[in-house]
Amino acid sequence: MENKAILERGYRTHYDCAVKQIEQNNLPAAKESLKKALEAAIKLMENSYGGERARYKTNADSVAQLLTRINERLAATGTVKKSAGPAAESNAPAKPAAPAEPLPPITVEEALSRLAELEGLEQVKKEVKDFVDLVKVFEMRRRKNLPVANMSFHMVFMGNPGTGKTTVARIMADIFRALGILKTGQLVETDRGGLVGQYVGHTTEKTKAKISEAMGGVLFIDEAYTLNKGGNDFGQEAIDTLLKEMEDHRDELVVIVAGYDELMEGFISSNPGLNSRFSRKFHFTDYNGTQLYNIFSNMCRKQAYVLTEEARTILKKYFNDFYEKRDANFGNARDVRNFFDAVVQRQATRLAPIIDKASEEQLRTILPADLPI
Repeated sequence: MENKAILERGYRTHYDCAVKQIEQNNLPAAKESLKKALEAAIKLMENSYGGERARYKTNADSVAQLLTRINERLAATGTVKKSAGPAAESNAPAKPAAPAEPLPPITVEEALSRLAELEGLEQVKKEVKDFVDLVKVFEMRRRKNLPVANMSFHMVFMGNPGTGKTTVARIMADIFRALGILKTGQLVETDRGGLVGQYVGHTTEKTKAKISEAMGGVLFIDEAYTLNKGGNDFGQEAIDTLLKEMEDHRDELVVIVAGYDELMEGFISSNPGLNSRFSRKFHFTDYNGTQLYNIFSNMCRKQAYVLTEEARTILKKYFNDFYEKRDANFGNARDVRNFFDAVVQRQATRLAPIIDKASEEQLRTILPADLPI
């Protein structure tokens, strides 16, 4: 397959280009850029496994949904705007593309089962289950013509990096779709760079474009507190636009903001509009040593690696010490992923001299010598 780094770069380049073209209302050009972004995302998905494959599938689904909306808008106008350069399109009526493949059906029980399989996060799991129960009861009351209180679905995910916030956000998008709260249920991930522009008015355009992409699903804003820098920063423009769009499309969009505990507390309390709309907060605690070891073991299992008993003993002590000595840079599962990659590299270096004669067992086995400790 093509180099993953090249595909990743191509996906991001074409996607960012499409966003700018949408901001400029150059929909034909945006359509072509999205096609290329979708092609790259599909290739990445087809050649990945586990959580990485799920991430690329989310990207592909989001691009496909946006591409469908672009085609619908072009079909509605009956004309296309010329792209700049020699590859410009004509003003002939646009041909509607085939509808994007919808996300596969999912039940609430299936989504909750996926949540239950995650390591740790016991309090988050309980609060998500409580939330689902509340929605179900409210729906039953509504059917029986009983009063139902207004319910905000926007959420705050608070915790350190690597604690599973993005993964749970994907599952929440499926839960919203399964409950009928959201129509399409795609998850669109962004951060300050995807919302804030470089001049007056640019931020509003970028933020609206990202919201349009997420319409019918979930907009997940990581490190959302960076939007609130104060002074003349354009981040406030993004917040104001976001709040207005959330109100205008309250039945079509759910926004989840995420980041460090204290910084997110300050961010939400800094604006009455944010405080009123984001009343549901989930706290993601750090993984302890046992949970870090379990995460590593699951990574090995999914990639068909086997730990020797001695390696297991060493790793259990290592992750316990790693947790006890954690500092402000502690990255939870993110650090485990980096550690796993280093282990795989060391094993490959050890096996390289005998690769032609290596048995399947040797290719699968992780020895203490492979641990970068």
